[in-house]
Amino acid sequence: MGKSEDNKLMKRNALLNAAYELFTGKGVNKTSVSDIVERSGIAKGTFYLYFLDKYDLRNKLIAHKASELLLMAEEAMTQREITDLEERILFLAEYIVDYLAENKTLLGFLSKNLSWGIFKHNVIGKGEAEQKAEGDLYRFVTSIFEKSPRKYENPEMMLFMIIELVSSTIYSVILYQEPVDLPAFKPYLLRSIRQIIRDQEIL
Repeated sequence: MGKSEDNKLMKRNALLNAAYELFTGKGVNKTSVSDIVERSGIAKGTFYLYFLDKYDLRNKLIAHKASELLLMAEEAMTQREITDLEERILFLAEYIVDYLAENKTLLGFLSKNLSWGIFKHNVIGKGEAEQKAEGDLYRFVTSIFEKSPRKYENPEMMLFMIIELVSSTIYSVILYQEPVDLPAFKPYLLRSIRQIIRDQEIL
């Protein structure tokens, strides 16, 4: 990546970081584009080179934060040398849930907004520069299936169901211990994920 690309990425990240602070502090609705550029120190005209509006930025920020978290989980998994696809997905899910339990600001932001659609429309299938900006999530998502000797009917559908299951359940469990606390809930969650994976396997 050249100096010009590095500079563009730095500006984009400055806008993303400023938006995250504002969105988690005062909310998306009460945050303006002017607030974001003022916090980031980036010119307002530059903002529109990267994002259509604050809602487009919000969607890309969700993908960006989720990608960072997923790649941290991938690094932790690599150190454990887990190769089986089912065990890899279960490890990633548990790592992410545990991390969010310790980082409730990020939990609040992601669990209210995270969906497979955000991934698909803001990362998957985008150009190389955008993939790099999001930690090359596309490479990671596709590689876990390509390397598996087991084949699955519809990997995208599987990931959709897992992401929606996790994001829609852990918020109340972690913050309010409803219907149970996280240690009690986790075995049910992981068992459900395992069943989703096995139902998709082509025998």
